[in-house]
Amino acid sequence: MVQGLKGILVWVLLGVFLAHAQEEASAGPTLRVLLQEIAEGREVSLFLPEVQGVVRVRSMPQGVWVEGRVQPLWEFPGPYFRLEGRSYRGGVRLLAQGGRLLVVNLVPLEDYLLGVLPAEMPESFPLEALKAQAVVARTFAVNRLNPQAPYDLCASQLCQVYQGLEVETLRHKEAVRATWGKVLSYEGRAISALYHADSGGMTAGSEEVFQRALPYLRPRPDPYAQGPRSRWRLSVSPERAAALLKYMGYGPKGGVAEAPVVLERSASGRVWRLRLLGVEVQGPEAQRLVRNLGLPSALVEFQGWEALGRGAGHGVGLSQWGAKGMAEAGYGYREILGHYFPGTFLSDLLLGGLAGLPWASR
Repeated sequence: MVQGLKGILVWVLLGVFLAHAQEEASAGPTLRVLLQEIAEGREVSLFLPEVQGVVRVRSMPQGVWVEGRVQPLWEFPGPYFRLEGRSYRGGVRLLAQGGRLLVVNLVPLEDYLLGVLPAEMPESFPLEALKAQAVVARTFAVNRLNPQAPYDLCASQLCQVYQGLEVETLRHKEAVRATWGKVLSYEGRAISALYHADSGGMTAGSEEVFQRALPYLRPRPDPYAQGPRSRWRLSVSPERAAALLKYMGYGPKGGVAEAPVVLERSASGRVWRLRLLGVEVQGPEAQRLVRNLGLPSALVEFQGWEALGRGAGHGVGLSQWGAKGMAEAGYGYREILGHYFPGTFLSDLLLGGLAGLPWASR
């Protein structure tokens, strides 16, 4: 009887171990997220639970200085740490590059998403919209994996906003767990999963902003996008326009009275060719010029120096306010993703064999 109980106990413990191992594996590949770039000589502090205290670090010409010791690279495995008052899941890697100290968070994919979703979509949005955002954010991250680079992603709007452990909410966790390991794919590869705040009623084709036409990033009517910047009116400063043109390498030729004129529009109705202060700018650069003027989007018309526009962001891919509207209208996250990324598939990310997947080397 005792032997039987021992056997049962062994199997129970083995089951717990295997379940824990499977959960750890399902957290996904480890991402390397750049949290900060610290100028040489500037000191920052890390709180590490293992040592129950603060560790001072800085970059030096010889490498990474950690509490008096200099080494080429320094790493702490986790399970969490604090950097200048903000906590992060996972570990931290410090490396010196080009006179700067790179502070890189080593964090499993699914844990990373827990710190992304609250920064990218409000908790108050419908759960189906949050699920769609989770899949898009996960796909965006997988597409950026690059073993050749010192890190995969940054923590700012240049990549995806990532704010660590303290912003996590139960509702965002529910969206991540409900879509665990799901990515959008096209022809066996994780797609370039782009998103923005508000399409203004029509999404943009990828070539309008990024100079490359992708079959799953086409202009799409977006009637459910109703947000605080779905319609707006703003004034454009002639002085700012002149300074911006000079910064972009153009010399303004006209007087300040020559207001912006849209000469041509893209398939989505956005500015494609613009004349401003005697200078014509076209293509993606025209859209970049419009947004750098301080306007929320390039879906705009001008009345003198007054701009009347719709939407916010580049307009490519998923519209966050559009996803909210679709969810409120009864659409599920799969239908939302199908609308914004036509021709794609919702696929399982084979987390145990990522190296063998077609997009792992991209």
